[in-house]
Amino acid sequence: MAGASHYTLPLPSFEKPVKALIVVAPYYRDIADDMIAGAKATLEEAGASWELIEVPGALEVPAAISQAWRMTNFDAFVALGCVIRGETTHYDTVCNDSSRGLTLLSLQGCCLGNGILTVENHEQAAVRANPTDQNKGGGAAAAALHLVALQRKWGGSKGSIGFRPLGETIQLAEGSAKA
Repeated sequence: MAGASHYTLPLPSFEKPVKALIVVAPYYRDIADDMIAGAKATLEEAGASWELIEVPGALEVPAAISQAWRMTNFDAFVALGCVIRGETTHYDTVCNDSSRGLTLLSLQGCCLGNGILTVENHEQAAVRANPTDQNKGGGAAAAALHLVALQRKWGGSKGSIGFRPLGETIQLAEGSAKA
């Protein structure tokens, strides 16, 4: 659309460092490399450290982030990849299911930015991935950073809910302990 402008929020600042995991499906290596460059630059601009892992395809990105979110101490996750429409309905499945998986993680409190491109052709992907053009890799990193800032602002974890492990003691109001 001619004359359209896009507003971009300024990057948040952090008192405590942010540790991010970039998860990329490098099926289209040139596109993935541009998106990685954009994500790294944005994370570094905000003072965040990062690690990078590769997975076979876009469907594996949510699974890898889910595992890392449960088993590691990363604050933010950046999902990167590219799905280009082909001749079959596989495109729709990959687009919908990878997006759904990432959305479900986000709704559970995982701070992630979705940078999986879903495009009609390689040219569209190249424009969106280019760090000096649309920079969707940088945009996904910025989204994850903004969610970390919100989570930290609102206090993170609300404490334990549910059953406690056998043998764990709790302090009662009168100061006595009960197992």
